[in-house]
Amino acid sequence: MRQQILSHLDNPRQLEQLYRADKPAFTRTFNTLYSEIKDSTLATYWNERLNFTTGERPAGNRNELIFIGIASLLAGLIAKLPALFGIDETFFYSRNVGFVVFPLLTAYFAWQHKLPSGRIAVLAGATLLGLVFINFLPNNEKSDTLVLSCIHLPLWLWAILGAAFTGNDNRSNGKRIGFLTYNGDLLVMTGLLLIAGIALSGITLGLFSLIGLAIETLYFRNIGMVGLAAAPIVGTYLVRSNPQLVGKIAPVIARIFCPLVLVMLVTYLAATLYAGKDPYRDREFLLVFNILLIGVMALIFFAIAGTSTAAKSRAELWLLLLLSALTIAVNGIALSAVLFRISTWGITPNRVAVLGGNVLILINLLLVTIQLFRVLKGTSSISGVENIVAVYLPVYALWAAVVTFLFPLLFGFQ
Repeated sequence: MRQQILSHLDNPRQLEQLYRADKPAFTRTFNTLYSEIKDSTLATYWNERLNFTTGERPAGNRNELIFIGIASLLAGLIAKLPALFGIDETFFYSRNVGFVVFPLLTAYFAWQHKLPSGRIAVLAGATLLGLVFINFLPNNEKSDTLVLSCIHLPLWLWAILGAAFTGNDNRSNGKRIGFLTYNGDLLVMTGLLLIAGIALSGITLGLFSLIGLAIETLYFRNIGMVGLAAAPIVGTYLVRSNPQLVGKIAPVIARIFCPLVLVMLVTYLAATLYAGKDPYRDREFLLVFNILLIGVMALIFFAIAGTSTAAKSRAELWLLLLLSALTIAVNGIALSAVLFRISTWGITPNRVAVLGGNVLILINLLLVTIQLFRVLKGTSSISGVENIVAVYLPVYALWAAVVTFLFPLLFGFQ
């Protein structure tokens, strides 16, 4: 969006088309870009128009508010199904936690983008496939493939949500980057909502305790659970209807955490060597290593997605490059440890799943690092880095589908 606005800065018709195609993304991008283009008369006009509109309009129209209200109640109802129907909580939440929110958010974006019935049917069918498959897997607590399916199914549902978010233009790299930006904004907004909810809960419980009523169990099993389930849905509404609320916060958070994570990662690797930890033989340590890898990779991708809405200095680009290179080193250690465990103790579903995930992440990080290096050399633009991230997203969706649906069959449900 940033590049499109800059390239059409002297074309009022094209700017209007960009605005009408994706109002939240246009507003968020323009507001962060305005300081660079404020000398343009047309940019001044758009600044007045967007600021005036956002300052005066209501948070959302009535139909959208009704939709969000119903979706929030449905999320709370789904979360309460074990209590309402006597379903085993471990069985239900381990397999169905993703269905509490993702299908409702998918329905929201399908409704917002007025998707054709055929596309809606495909999204609904993919969601239903996951629902039926995961709940009919044999209930074997020692099954590695069952655990892997439960872990990767939310990723499959996340991919379906992404297909709904991108609308009819699902091959657009800009829309895919917008989806990543939305995820980062949603994390920030949901976190703020949960902090506010925790504060309100503390005050409520404290007030009731003063009059001798202990409502903790009743409160958390009902109001607390419903609020937790509804938070991402309400957060989505706030992010979409008020992009100026979070559009400037998420990039700042990324700028703060990237250097902190870089220092933490270097310190952690040094401490690992000093403590003599061995990821090749210590299974739990290898698991933590991979979780760390995924978390850092996600931060890098969210920071890159934010480059379309905030101008990056060379220092920030160097920071991303160093963080990417260091994450590649962490990935290399984890990958070699998995290969060692496979060669020593044989193939298991867990080892194959971790191996496949590490290989995919390594390839993606290598491509991103190379592109970042080209940007710093001046032979490419930041949009090239975004394109690498955007093009690769379906690969993760495909891998999630393979682990979720094929691994139980390939490994005999073991």
